[in-house]
Amino acid sequence: MSAIAERTKQLIAETLGVDEAKITPETDLRKDLGADSLDVVDTIVRLEKEFGATIPDEKMERMTRVQHFVEYFETIKQIPLHDLISAKAA
Repeated sequence: MSAIAERTKQLIAETLGVDEAKITPETDLRKDLGADSLDVVDTIVRLEKEFGATIPDEKMERMTRVQHFVEYFETIKQIPLHDLISAKAA
């Protein structure tokens, strides 16, 4: 699992208050984790802040699974692993 995938999983678990073990790439935020629209927005804001990138509204509407977020951030952002480790430790 990539560093981006791991951090995405951690942030989703923290934001939604769910067990990280329940989250897989195929996990749907709403259907599987019970997130409502405010939960989804909060999750997206935290992910955008973490990775320093904004998800365009037209893409955001189609992003429902954990893997959608991981793929997006892996595609647009090359994040050094040491930056993720530093952020996690903070």
